Amino acid sequence: MTLKSEMDRILAEDRQAQERARWGMDDTVNSPAHYRQGGIECIDAIEAALTAEEFRGYCKGNALKYIWRERHKGQNESLRKARWYINRALGE
Repeated sequence: MTLKSEMDRILAEDRQAQERARWGMDDTVNSPAHYRQGGIECIDAIEAALTAEEFRGYCKGNALKYIWRERHKGQNESLRKARWYINRALGE
């Protein structure tokens, strides 16, 4: 498998996840149901409780965790989660 074909496959999976989320289906990367309890997402509560610098460090640490374990748990989903935390740290 080439790097391009792997990236194309991951992007296609991302589009499918976005479509599932649009129709109210669970999105295990961007908005897992188990983190949306009580009307607020866990990540939003964590961000509100930390300074901007602390929250950035939290996101970087989580990204590292998902990259670290990707070969042993989650593979591409772990890499997508790492990217999600990096994007959040960047404010995207």
